[in-house]
Amino acid sequence: MSDLFENYLSSTGELSAEEIHFSVQFFKPTDLKKNDFFIRENESCRYIGFIATGAVKAYVLDKEGNENVTCFKFENEFITSFQEFVKQENSIRSIRTIENSVIHRINFQDFQNLLTRIPAWNNVIKSLMEKEYSQKERYLLNYNNRSAVDKYQHVLSNEPMLVRRVATQDLASYLGITQRSLTRAKRQLHSHNIV
Repeated sequence: MSDLFENYLSSTGELSAEEIHFSVQFFKPTDLKKNDFFIRENESCRYIGFIATGAVKAYVLDKEGNENVTCFKFENEFITSFQEFVKQENSIRSIRTIENSVIHRINFQDFQNLLTRIPAWNNVIKSLMEKEYSQKERYLLNYNNRSAVDKYQHVLSNEPMLVRRVATQDLASYLGITQRSLTRAKRQLHSHNIV
């Protein structure tokens, strides 16, 4: 098990060293190649994962079969469709790797066992849910009703990792603009040397 994962759990301040040591045995490292699915839309949401290396995107398909990217997650972040995982329902979104990734995952039964044995995990999950919620809030505040240039400027200033590691079509989908608009926004900003 990666030290990265143990360090992350330690950084939450919720679990003792013994609880962390006990917990990590439930999370199985899984190697996923770029474009592999972690969770598929309309299939049972069976796992919570911790990204040790790599990155994923979460998206839903529209009626035309286009991906509407809702978020990206990178190293040191947990991934799942939390509501569907907790209720053991089919996922309303897909989560797919955008880079070769190592994800430590735990299934529902092991997770329930872990919650029973180490109640402090409830606090870890609560803080993850709060983080998810605030990310969604920030997304709405920063990307709704803004021009393509403003959206791209915000990404450059506040989420530069997205520009470095995410494909143009995925970034455009995430920002709610066309690839052409994103390319124009990039050109406009770079030509004005604002960046």
